Amino acid sequence: MMKHEKIDATFPGRVRAALYGIAYGDAMGGPVEKLSAREIADRYGRVTSIDQRWHRLDEDEVSRNGRTRGHGIITDDTLMTICLMEVYADLERHIDAWDMAGPFVRKIAWEPRWIPELEKDTVLIERLFYPEKWIYHRLQLAACDPRQGGIGNMVNCGAAMYAAPIGVVNACDPVRAYDEAISFMSGHQQSYGLEAAGVFAACVAEAFRPGVTVVDVTKTALELAKDGTGEAIEAACKVAHSHAGKSWHYETVVAELHEAMIPYSPMGDDVRHGPAKAGVATAAYQPSRLLSIEELPLALAFMVLNDGGFNKTIEDAINSGRDTDSIGIMAGAILGAMAGDSVIEPSILNHLNKTNKLDLNGSADAFSEAAANIIDADLQKQSDRLAQLAQILHTKSPVGKGTER
Repeated sequence: MMKHEKIDATFPGRVRAALYGIAYGDAMGGPVEKLSAREIADRYGRVTSIDQRWHRLDEDEVSRNGRTRGHGIITDDTLMTICLMEVYADLERHIDAWDMAGPFVRKIAWEPRWIPELEKDTVLIERLFYPEKWIYHRLQLAACDPRQGGIGNMVNCGAAMYAAPIGVVNACDPVRAYDEAISFMSGHQQSYGLEAAGVFAACVAEAFRPGVTVVDVTKTALELAKDGTGEAIEAACKVAHSHAGKSWHYETVVAELHEAMIPYSPMGDDVRHGPAKAGVATAAYQPSRLLSIEELPLALAFMVLNDGGFNKTIEDAINSGRDTDSIGIMAGAILGAMAGDSVIEPSILNHLNKTNKLDLNGSADAFSEAAANIIDADLQKQSDRLAQLAQILHTKSPVGKGTER
């Protein structure tokens, strides 16, 4: 889908495509997550489909934490997104940190569902990484003020990775999407991890505008992003714009993008954790106004490089390495919302549904109905407010009635 193509997509179709883009990018990126771009090239050549073997599959069960991936299996990125969609469908209203502490904690910690990586029905929290388990620890066990839930957490992309539904319920209103994401995700994340969630939700909201382009989405991101997050997005997009529209060499561009991220994301290719890192001081994952997650800036950069092409953008993003699944889902969500269901490949959709015991279109439709109801209520409130303001502003004071005391 190029920016100059005519886009004709319904709201439900855009929601379906956004969720499809999330699951597609997740399933394609999952098998190569934490590999560098060079390691991916050496092992896989180039990842171009969801039908890939997980690079860790030969490790023992303990090393893999009992998990499996590959050949279409999704990760927590998609499952957390679906949980948030279900919260909106249950509540049919806007949400804040108290809804993170209540309805969302119940979704991830108390409601069993099929977890594809674990190959069993269990609660999602059993699969989550420690920064996402933090939600349950802080909000239920520690019973903190929900708005302070993210304080003390390891700063990562964990909140941003499932913020797309917030953009959907605020379609065409990126500022409100940003504000709602910050309010809700403050129960989970802090610092630049929280900021990324707000900016990603805003990008998804902007993606629903009729006739929207990649330029519009990146402009929205740059207008709203604060501190290191904004600077990282600007740096990544600057690299992308220097090559866009020309014949560019993939390895060269990836190297330039990663170099541009160094001031904002100090771990580079060193994203694996092991005993050697215990007790070692690091600036990575610490709160800072100067830093940024890599995933959103890189997703936006690959969108610019490929002029919004759905498949090419996701493939290029994933083959760049590191947090491949999360980069893929961010690009997939935004471009899916822009294009609508024309980007959905039925065979891939069926594969994703069968492999993960999901009904992606069914989940998207239930959510889009709830989102449409929320948006309709917002429009009615806005209409009522405008009428009331007009009445106040254009009502004249009675003649002779001053303000004397």
